[in-house]
Amino acid sequence: MPRQRLLTLLEIAMMAAIALVFSNIKLFEMPQGGSVSLVMVPIALIAVRRGIAAGLLTGAIVGVLQLFMGSYIVHPVQLLLDYPLAFAALGLSGVISISHMEKKSRRVLAIWSSLLIGVLVRFACHFASGVIWFGEFAPEGMPVAWYSFLYNITYLIPEMLIAGIVLTMVLASAPQLLLVRNRLA
Repeated sequence: MPRQRLLTLLEIAMMAAIALVFSNIKLFEMPQGGSVSLVMVPIALIAVRRGIAAGLLTGAIVGVLQLFMGSYIVHPVQLLLDYPLAFAALGLSGVISISHMEKKSRRVLAIWSSLLIGVLVRFACHFASGVIWFGEFAPEGMPVAWYSFLYNITYLIPEMLIAGIVLTMVLASAPQLLLVRNRLA
């Protein structure tokens, strides 16, 4: 058991490091923060592979590391919402264990469904932060909530699609990277 725990901690550290590198390779960057990158892939991969606890920890580590890599902070609660909590939420991608599923189609559906759950919670964090602290950027006459909604889905949907496609490809070509017997609950 201690060997398995050490292996899991090493995987968490590696996926957090890879996610941090991927977060700096941006396909598209929003003007007030947020971007389309591959940052979700390693967090979702470890969550699917090892479970929610490993996913939450990996995401929180990535969020904290991003604070040190150039973050935009206006309030301590905004800091928590936009960084550690938002990225930890991606760890919810491990809410459905696929290791015991027989059919590939069920595994793919489980990956996309649990990824959606993680992204929705991440969206909720960014949305709340946008409504409370970044409403001043909304165009004249546009409701702040609508602005925050549109702003955040603009980069979160493409990121989710990229992560879902990559995880589906990993499942098809190297399923051993996602399927393990010993998951953290």
